[in-house]
Amino acid sequence: MQGREVIFEFTQFGHIVKVTAMDTKSRTEISIQGPSSTAQSILQTNALKRLEYVLKKKGIIKA
Repeated sequence: MQGREVIFEFTQFGHIVKVTAMDTKSRTEISIQGPSSTAQSILQTNALKRLEYVLKKKGIIKA
């Protein structure tokens, strides 16, 4: 994911936080959910890993 710009959005719904991550170059977007008690850095890391997985699966970045 080096050299790619990623935008994160955090939205809280009660005890759940929805994290949306978007790769600005390909406009690929993913969402994950987690407990609101989870550290923001952990949620962000998990969202980034999922985005990387999707980008690799689509062939946008190399494995």
